[in-house]
Amino acid sequence: MKHKTLYLILTSITLYILISVSCTEKRISHVGEDKWDLEQIKDSGTITVLTMYGSTSFFIYRGQDMGFQYDLAEQFAESLGVKMEVKTAKNMDEMIEMLLNGEGDLIAYYIPISRSLKDSILFCGEEVITHQVLVQRSSASIRPLRDVTELIGKEVYVKPGKYYNRLVNLNEELGGGIDIHVVNNDSVTVEDLITQVAEGVIPYTIADNNLAQLNTTYYPNLNVKLAVSFDQKASWAVRKDCKELAKAINEWHDENATSPLYKASTKRYFEISKDVKNPPILSLREKKISPYDDLFKKYAGEIDWDWRLLASLAYTESNFDTAVISWAGARGLMQLMPRTARAMGMPNGKEFNPEENVKAAAKYISSVNRSLRMVNDKQERIYFILAAYNAGLGHIYDAIALANKYGKEGNKWYNNAEDFILLKSNEEYFTDSVCRNGYFRGVETYNFVREIMNRYDIYKQKIPD
Repeated sequence: MKHKTLYLILTSITLYILISVSCTEKRISHVGEDKWDLEQIKDSGTITVLTMYGSTSFFIYRGQDMGFQYDLAEQFAESLGVKMEVKTAKNMDEMIEMLLNGEGDLIAYYIPISRSLKDSILFCGEEVITHQVLVQRSSASIRPLRDVTELIGKEVYVKPGKYYNRLVNLNEELGGGIDIHVVNNDSVTVEDLITQVAEGVIPYTIADNNLAQLNTTYYPNLNVKLAVSFDQKASWAVRKDCKELAKAINEWHDENATSPLYKASTKRYFEISKDVKNPPILSLREKKISPYDDLFKKYAGEIDWDWRLLASLAYTESNFDTAVISWAGARGLMQLMPRTARAMGMPNGKEFNPEENVKAAAKYISSVNRSLRMVNDKQERIYFILAAYNAGLGHIYDAIALANKYGKEGNKWYNNAEDFILLKSNEEYFTDSVCRNGYFRGVETYNFVREIMNRYDIYKQKIPD
């Protein structure tokens, strides 16, 4: 009987490998003689989507694949009844080359529509209008610029390439006068410059409108209404011979554009504020941080943490709002992602129950603690645990690997691994051979750890143990 069972297992494995190899060979050959279009994709059960890492396209957050383009591509795959496989390219030229080589079926990324590209690819799906905008601060005391002529005499900081080129052309159109600063530092991204504008470090920068709009959900004091370039049409793309796939994408878009799913994705990335603040201490007089202090005390003891540290984490996550759902789908007091909550044994329907939420969070912290045993120092490990709570373990492993590679101490957080979580939004670093998890908006995690620890210090001063 044992031999028969082993034989059946080996036969199944062999059959699976043969089918996989057959599918792979079929996919490789479809650029040549064999037709590979919508029907063949449905038969294979998988559509391979090409995209690039980025805050508006695709990234991994708390162990979950996310991104506006990713969400839309997943919705399209579901409409076909197939699974989705994602492959990333380093740049747009590589992505188009991968498509033409048959390494993917669809580019889920807004490719600028041009005559030269129309000869090799078929544009399809939503046709969006993109343009460059001025990123500036706006408040009761700061009037935003409303016309490009007002840029004369102003300092604008831009990255080399299309933003710099457009600003130079605009400057010539205006007869000169714009003080252009080129930021050549490879470790500084466009989003870093946007952050610097929001924080008042620099006065102005230039960015694409969709990227700028996304960043207003992090920084409500930004104004991104002033266009500084002409409109450029862009859309998804498939190979020229995939007419049925293009037709299906067009039909799906026409139906999906008004669907609740599409609206939810748009709201999730471009509208929902990611910067909501409430008072961090319920009552100084009563020495209470929140209504849930007893829960923090109960479950902090199980993970050998100071309860005030757990409370500081909870405040950063939810502002002590037990009913909150984040833009990413995290829920409740401790803002666990649904998949993480299930893995920690949280009962279905209990996501907003304060005790179940804190209990599951404590289990998750304990699990992350075990995964970070390579950080020997207990206090240092707490910093890494907090960082992983925000970013997911994968990005923290990447930051450690990068720190070790570039001469820093990977088992220390401040001024070491944290420097490289910041750099994970930069293509030079997230495409490094030691990175396994791609693009990440590291500034959030960098600030997350510091914010929690700073507030924890205040709690220790003001609230008794």
